[in-house]
Amino acid sequence: MFGKSTLALGAIVSLSLSAAAYAETVIKVGHGANEQYHMHRALLKFEELVEAGSGGEIDVQIFPSSQMGPDREMIEGVQTGVLEMAVPPSSFFAGWDPAFAVIELPYMYSSKDIALATFESETGDAMLGRLQNQGLVGLGWLENGLRHVTNNVRPIKTPEDLDGVKLRTMKVPAHVDTFTTLGANPTPMNFGEVYSALQQGVIDGQENPIALIDSQRFYEVQKHVSLTGHVFTVYIPVISQDFFASLSEEHQALVQESMAAASAYQQELVNGEEAGQLQKIRDAGVNVVELSPEERAVFAEKTESVRAEYRDTVGAEAYDAWVAAVAAESGS
Repeated sequence: MFGKSTLALGAIVSLSLSAAAYAETVIKVGHGANEQYHMHRALLKFEELVEAGSGGEIDVQIFPSSQMGPDREMIEGVQTGVLEMAVPPSSFFAGWDPAFAVIELPYMYSSKDIALATFESETGDAMLGRLQNQGLVGLGWLENGLRHVTNNVRPIKTPEDLDGVKLRTMKVPAHVDTFTTLGANPTPMNFGEVYSALQQGVIDGQENPIALIDSQRFYEVQKHVSLTGHVFTVYIPVISQDFFASLSEEHQALVQESMAAASAYQQELVNGEEAGQLQKIRDAGVNVVELSPEERAVFAEKTESVRAEYRDTVGAEAYDAWVAAVAAESGS
């Protein structure tokens, strides 16, 4: 029995065939963000580099805004060969391998730079290597970013300020546990439903990186943005293991090198745009609350129990290796 998402996916795939008639190889890439988001624009760079580098032998087609279905279904599509590539948040892979849950634990990294360095370390490479057990090849890391809380109830400066706030979260157990521990009422919800739920008052708030708060225009329906920086989230671009093996060694290297270049390009976009995005949110009349390091430390201390609890879920070996890598990049 095929679901609606599978049928929609099949329709998109069939429509793409004629456009790819002159290319020897087609790589369809699905993701959940919209076309303004920096991750999508980084994937356009990937498309440009792969098509140019292959002399037109590879046609890359990108489908944003969950056109290929929700993230889990896109991953399953890549595993079964219906879709060549997907770019979901790292947390979704924990459904197959609990080790991936360590990446998005609350206050795991004291800064974005430390998070990025951890991903690019040998430990980060080893984590990507685990995707082979899921029938996938991990092509690297693309930033989603530090997540911050927005809401219509009150400014958030302490954990107590979250008391009773109905907050949309991703369908990630560690995220739900984090906000339960902080006293909020976490409400998992598909990303595409968030704006209307905020607009209608179904939920009080949500949490996402600044670039998504901007590109999804959440600031239009929120009064407060608090820069809690509670979780650093990252996307993992994955390609079908069987499909990747079918490529020539030259094209395999081209795909990997193009994704590395796209990741570097994404960092240029993020670093060049975030301050302007935050000012745009302020100009819209939203109260932006900046937390001091001491105030963030209170949140980190409050969520220590969540990190400790997930050592068992993740597995002691994988958890300890990741924490050691973070400590090494932190110089501690």
